[in-house]
Amino acid sequence: MQASTIDGKAIADKVRAELAIDVAQWAAHAGRRPGLAVVLVGNDPASEVYVGSKARQTVAVGMRSFEHRLPAETSQTELLALIARLNADDTVDGILVQLPLPVHIRSDLVIRAIDPAKDVDGFHPENAGRLTSGLTGLVPCTPLGCMLLLRSVEPTPVGLHAVVIGRSNIVGRPIAQLLLQADCTVTTAHSRSRELPELCRMADILIAAVGRPELVRGDWIKPGAIVIDVGINRLPAAGAAKGRLVGDVAFAEAVAVARAITPVPGGVGPMTIACLLHNTLQAARPVYGLAELQARHTGQTVSAAVCGLLRSPRRRRPSRFSSSLILRTSSSSSAMARPTPCLAAALSQTKASIRSTVVPRPLAQQ
Repeated sequence: MQASTIDGKAIADKVRAELAIDVAQWAAHAGRRPGLAVVLVGNDPASEVYVGSKARQTVAVGMRSFEHRLPAETSQTELLALIARLNADDTVDGILVQLPLPVHIRSDLVIRAIDPAKDVDGFHPENAGRLTSGLTGLVPCTPLGCMLLLRSVEPTPVGLHAVVIGRSNIVGRPIAQLLLQADCTVTTAHSRSRELPELCRMADILIAAVGRPELVRGDWIKPGAIVIDVGINRLPAAGAAKGRLVGDVAFAEAVAVARAITPVPGGVGPMTIACLLHNTLQAARPVYGLAELQARHTGQTVSAAVCGLLRSPRRRRPSRFSSSLILRTSSSSSAMARPTPCLAAALSQTKASIRSTVVPRPLAQQ
């Protein structure tokens, strides 16, 4: 058996062509183009190339691209202030902060600072929780791309056994949830799982996202399985200054056993940016519902099990409301009636008017 190669570049091209049509229709209705803001801190060469590619593809589908390139010494406070401005900017529908960040900036705080409705990377805890709960939200781009690649080969994977090697918040965990939404039976494994080869041999669908070059060998793969290789690793190569790129699967061995397999490069990678642009358009549509993402490479509409996760939550911008704080205190001092700085800052971002009331605590409780 010789596996067919799943051409991620060709599929990504078709997704972007579809998006360009949808973007033009949306812009004609909305009176403006969707906007994607990408923030890069520092000058990591790989990140600079990736950000540049995102900007070009954003413009190519008819969206506006806002690039914010900050020096490596940018403070965490300065970065959070920029994110707050982007959250409040109605011309920006999607926000992406390129990772990794410099060591003095906490990535988790930065991710949580992004408005979940603009979190086109799908990393915000609210979007992660919505995915786990089966609710609508923005889905991480690489797992979403993996599902589209899978469906190009197997449009209805209902009941198939999927084994996911990897448990990261970026790929492993969300792809497992998407497979569950598609009614697959899912096993999550990782580099420390016992009897990993035996687990892999049970898989009708094998997703390798563990970050270890050519970990999965040909004899680990069930004959006729579909293999999605998310890994991208650089190995030394004689005569090649930059070495050679390989996935987490030994491609030359796997191709002789599998039904279909993604190559590295040219498989999952091109889909990530295409799905980022898709998420940006979904973020620009402030309604709930199912997304009509047409996968022309399959001739079918992606099923509701996946499409139901592609629409972002309605953007919540309570610009005019009052917030009443009832503070129970044993003191009558007016200073005690002020909200904490953290709560006040959170309320001020919603432009709420704040009214606080002091309610004396009964003597028996003091």
